[in-house]
Amino acid sequence: MLTISHIHHIAIIASHYETSKAFYCDILGFTLQEEVYREARNSWKGDLALNGQYVIELFSFPSPPARPTQPEACGLRHLAFCVEDIDAAVQHLTAKGVNCEAIRVDPLTDKRFTFFSDPDGLPLELYQA
Repeated sequence: MLTISHIHHIAIIASHYETSKAFYCDILGFTLQEEVYREARNSWKGDLALNGQYVIELFSFPSPPARPTQPEACGLRHLAFCVEDIDAAVQHLTAKGVNCEAIRVDPLTDKRFTFFSDPDGLPLELYQA
C-alpha cells in the first residue's frame, strides 16, 4: 500500500524569475533557502520555505508557454495559503500593489477566502483558518 505522509513541495515555472522570487519572498514572506543556476537548461531554481519548511521550487525556463486560461485550465487550479486574519493579509497585499478579489465565505465551511495572482497569473488563494 502507498503511504503518503505529506506534500513535499510545489513546483512553479516563472516567466521572470527575479520578479517571481521577489513576489514570493518580499510580498508573501517566503525565504530563499537555496538558489542554483542550471547552465545546461539555462534555468534558475530557487528553493523557497515558509516558516522554515521547504515548500516551493521556483524555476525559470527560456520562453515557457503561458497558462491557457484560468482558473479552469486542466492541471493545478490554484494554490491556497492559510492565514489567521484574512483582513490583515488582504491589507498587506493591497499595500504591496497586489489586487485581491472581494473576500467571500465558503458556504460549506463558513470560512472566509479570497483570490489573487502571482506575477504570471497563477491563481493563489488566502483561506482564513
